[in-house]
Amino acid sequence: MAEQPVAGPFPTVPLTRRTPGDPAALAALVDRLPAAVLALDPAGRLTWLNAAAERLLGALSPLLLGRVLAEVPGTAGRALASAGAEAADTGEPVTVQAAGGWYEVRAARAEEGLALTVSDVSRRRTVQERADRSAARATLLVRVAAELSGALDGVSALGRLARLVVPVLTDGCVVTVVDRDGRARDVGSWHADPDRRDLLARYARVRLDTLPPSSPVGRALRTGEPVSSAVGDVLALMSDDGTREMLRALRAESVVVLPLPAESRTVGVLSLYLDAGRQVAAEDLATARAVAVQAGRAIDRVGRQSRQIQLAEALQRSLLTDPPDFPGVEVVVRYVPAAEAARVGGDWYDAFRHPDGDAVVVIGDVVGHDTAAAAAMGQLRGLVRGIAHSSRGGPAEVLRGLDEAMATMHAGTLATAAVARLERGGTRLRWANAGHPPPVLLWPGGRVEALAHEEADLLLGVDPEAERREDVVALAPGTTVLLHTDGLVERRGSTLDEGTERLHAALAELAGAPLPQLCDELLARLLEGTPQDDVAVVAFTVRPPV
Repeated sequence: MAEQPVAGPFPTVPLTRRTPGDPAALAALVDRLPAAVLALDPAGRLTWLNAAAERLLGALSPLLLGRVLAEVPGTAGRALASAGAEAADTGEPVTVQAAGGWYEVRAARAEEGLALTVSDVSRRRTVQERADRSAARATLLVRVAAELSGALDGVSALGRLARLVVPVLTDGCVVTVVDRDGRARDVGSWHADPDRRDLLARYARVRLDTLPPSSPVGRALRTGEPVSSAVGDVLALMSDDGTREMLRALRAESVVVLPLPAESRTVGVLSLYLDAGRQVAAEDLATARAVAVQAGRAIDRVGRQSRQIQLAEALQRSLLTDPPDFPGVEVVVRYVPAAEAARVGGDWYDAFRHPDGDAVVVIGDVVGHDTAAAAAMGQLRGLVRGIAHSSRGGPAEVLRGLDEAMATMHAGTLATAAVARLERGGTRLRWANAGHPPPVLLWPGGRVEALAHEEADLLLGVDPEAERREDVVALAPGTTVLLHTDGLVERRGSTLDEGTERLHAALAELAGAPLPQLCDELLARLLEGTPQDDVAVVAFTVRPPV
């Protein structure tokens, strides 16, 4: 008689096989296994099962044998039948939820039908879920720290915060910020359900205008303490029908509002909206509070930095004074601060009368983009004036004296500068350059010429003994001289030569325009928005004789 297939862990093993020994004893042994074992015929009917399978399906063998597994009452039969078929087809275990737990199903198929083993993995899955949630919370804190640590615009960074905490900590989130005058406004929202994101955003735009002080948001802002509430209780406090209907349509069951603490005040709140069946575990709440603390500190830090930058900008602008009036010469100055971290820098310009009565125009750039560079800029600017008046020398002598003074008074400071002196009523220009972008001439006919040597002179602060060259060029009436810092021509993804070519082309096109208009249009064409570096421009035109 041929052997019958026997159940095994792989589809290639026979389903049954004649085995010596007592069949009843073998069945009793299989009944003692903690895993459920089932056998199905090709039609999916149960042909054998052990005691663990009986407990899983909720009935004894006499009531189950011959029945289609997928039609057994309860949730287990259909789930096990589907998972068993998938496991047999793929050769891989399939995890399924059934009968209040999680089970791993393995299966083997043969001509006689299907054999299944079903192991309870609920405890293992719970441990894994806890580990996954712990890792997700840790990753969230890292991402929040990265998002907020370098943020220079606290409101924008907090607006993105809602996307980070969803869905790790909550189903929906609204971020609220309070300004220095105590006005609260919602700056960001997000929901795990794409179909409810727009609704939550619309609700966030109007809720603060209608929520009473006794609402969870109002209480958290007032007391600085977390507040939890059922959404039904919040609905009962609301008087505006439209806003109440939006909140009801969000289908949240509860809300947790966490204050964003700063040193002396609450600077905002996080509103966490939870769907039915979701609870905030102690670990989740601790993580949410940590996020709120980071957010509060970020707002406070950005506020302090913003005030410091405003003060530094005010100081810098106070040093960049308007030029005096010079007979026969029109002078226009422009200054554009950079964006973000480089906003305060060392770009500067000046225009003053030489002791001999000539007009002197200076432009410079201290290396660095911070308040230290701005402070050094102010000191060097004052030194240039003092040296020019005391020495009565020309541009090269002024730069040489400045270099010597920096070696003893400002060691470690590096700077570039160009000095131009108008002589003989503006008909002659004497100039010198210490590593700065060259002055540019715009002749009356529209020709553009850069005043540059083949090899540029060394910048200031490197060698106080460096030679400083001086050149003279005759100016025709109507000639415009432009001095600028490198921020005007430097761009990411572009070379300095390309930037210089753009400058010369723009100047040629603007020939004949009034000097203020020429400067404004030049900045608009070359900067294309807020620059990455400070930009200083000083231009002067020799007026034709009347």
